[in-house]
Amino acid sequence: MARVHPSAIVDSNAQLADDVRVGPYSIVGGGVRIGGGTEIGAHVVLAGNTSIGRDNRIFPYCAIGSEPQDKKYAGEDTQLLIGDGNTIREFCLFNTGTVQGGGRTRIGSDNWIMGYTHFAHDCAIGDHTIIANCVQLAGHVCVGDWAVIGGTAAVHQFVRVGAHAMCGGGSILVQDLPPYMICSGSPAQPHGIHVEGLKRRNFSAESIAALRRAYRLVYRENLSLLEARAALDSLIRDLPEDTAAPLRTFAEFLAVPGRGIIR
Repeated sequence: MARVHPSAIVDSNAQLADDVRVGPYSIVGGGVRIGGGTEIGAHVVLAGNTSIGRDNRIFPYCAIGSEPQDKKYAGEDTQLLIGDGNTIREFCLFNTGTVQGGGRTRIGSDNWIMGYTHFAHDCAIGDHTIIANCVQLAGHVCVGDWAVIGGTAAVHQFVRVGAHAMCGGGSILVQDLPPYMICSGSPAQPHGIHVEGLKRRNFSAESIAALRRAYRLVYRENLSLLEARAALDSLIRDLPEDTAAPLRTFAEFLAVPGRGIIR
């Protein structure tokens, strides 16, 4: 049976696994489902149609699953989905989705999410990310696996942050940040490949060197984006498959239309 502090309020329709722990003065709404091993701290509010996986730690004063801050929202039954093994620190605010954005806000697994972070409606967060204190993600933002976003950074609606990318603290990101890259500033500017992060994740020296070549094609050769993509495709064809795999991810990201990449 779940361990619920006597001062907590848990709706009779909420679904809690047997080993869930709910701290003092927390509130769990009727549409909430919580997987085994998850710990809910004190003064947490869990609301809406919210599904939380296994082994998450949610620290005090978080508001999880509240209505989207979108004037188009008219009470539709939209969702917030949270995976497994996440650490969610104090005062985080995560909203459910909107019908216009697919109806779902998604947070993956094994993410390290620091205090005062806001994930707005329809965001999609991958796995193994690090989101530092006071990061603000507007609606429809997508963050790839292993991405790092520094403290107090703000990300414009509909922007994509690619896998393994790093956005420096205090940055204002108003266009897409391609995979594997570093950026910082207001507005954010590109500063090369996230080499140290890739080394920690066991990317080969050959793949890192190839990514540096790809970066030069896109950012240092005075090519149009269309020309740079063509040159990148040619480079991929000339490389062994295991070395070329990260470049394919890079090229696929560039091929998706959106707000345009930082450049």
